[in-house]
Amino acid sequence: MKEVKKFSNDKLYIELVTIIRIANKAVKKAKEENLKFGIPDTFWKKGNLYYVLNNGEITMTPPPIMRK
Repeated sequence: MKEVKKFSNDKLYIELVTIIRIANKAVKKAKEENLKFGIPDTFWKKGNLYYVLNNGEITMTPPPIMRK
């Protein structure tokens, strides 16, 4: 991993933490809303796309709601 130089401005780090906190809350809210509508959570692992269904099952097959 490439080493990154530290910025001398500590305010920048505080702003970055704030932005990341807001983004994490938005992602959590979106996942909760998707769950209400039956839209599964998704994630990538070793180049494969997985779906986490509402019943907790993990599958690589797109559920009907994700198909056209």
